[in-house]
Amino acid sequence: MRNGLILLLCVLGLSFATSAFAKKGLVNGIDANYPPFAYIDKTGVPSGFDVEAMEWIAKEIGEEVTHQPIEWSGIIQSLLSKKIDIIASGMSITEERAKKVNFTTPYWVIEQVMVVKKDSTLTVKEILNEKKVLGVQQGTPEAKWLKKEKEQNGWNFTLRYYNSSPLAVEDILNGRIAGAAMNDAPAKDAASKKDVQVIGNFGMHSEEFGYAIRKDNPELLAKVNAALAKFMVSPEWDTLIKKYDLAK
Repeated sequence: MRNGLILLLCVLGLSFATSAFAKKGLVNGIDANYPPFAYIDKTGVPSGFDVEAMEWIAKEIGEEVTHQPIEWSGIIQSLLSKKIDIIASGMSITEERAKKVNFTTPYWVIEQVMVVKKDSTLTVKEILNEKKVLGVQQGTPEAKWLKKEKEQNGWNFTLRYYNSSPLAVEDILNGRIAGAAMNDAPAKDAASKKDVQVIGNFGMHSEEFGYAIRKDNPELLAKVNAALAKFMVSPEWDTLIKKYDLAK
C-alpha cells in the first residue's frame, strides 16, 4: 500500500511538473528602458509598443508571454542560450545580427537622429567635427556606425557609451555631454517629456525593426510572422501606434 501511495505521488508530481512546464509559455527579452517600444512603467510593469504587440501575437498563436528585462548588450546571447525565446523590443535588423538569429518580417522603420538641450544652438556638423562628447547606447548599430565613421572621417567628437538612451538624455540635461545619438522614436519620446530637442539625422541610413528568434526554432518564426501580418492590418495596430505616439 505504501509503495502504491509513493508511486501515485510520483505520478502526480510528474504530472504537475509537466503541467507547470507546459504553462511556461514564451519569454520575451526586452530593453527595460527604451520608450516607447519597451520599458518598465511607474507601477513596475513591462509596457510599451512591442510589449503590447507581443501580447497580442502570443494570444493569437495560443501562447502566454512574459517579458524579461535584459541588458541590451547581451540580449542576443540570452536568446542563443535559451534564457529567452524571442526579442520583441525595438531591435534593428542588421547583417551581423542576422547571422546569429532569424528575424520576422520588418514591422517598423526608424531613422537615426541627434538630441541636444532644448536651448542649445549646436548643429549636427558641429558635434561631429568639434571636440564634443556624444552619448550613444552601447551594443547598438548607431554606436558601431559612429565609431567606424569617426575613424574614417577624422571627426573630433568623443563617444560615451550608456546602457540606455534615456540615461544619455539625463547626461545632456546635466551638461556632461553635448548630445546623444539615438533612434527617432525614443528621441521624440524624450523631447515630449524632457528639455531636449531633435536637431536632425547625422548621416546614418534608416533601419527596420524585427523580432528576433533562434534559428533552431523555425516553427515559432512562422507562427509569429503569420500573427504579425494579421496584426499589422488590424484596427488594433493603428490604435497601438496612436497610443504610443508613433505616427510619422
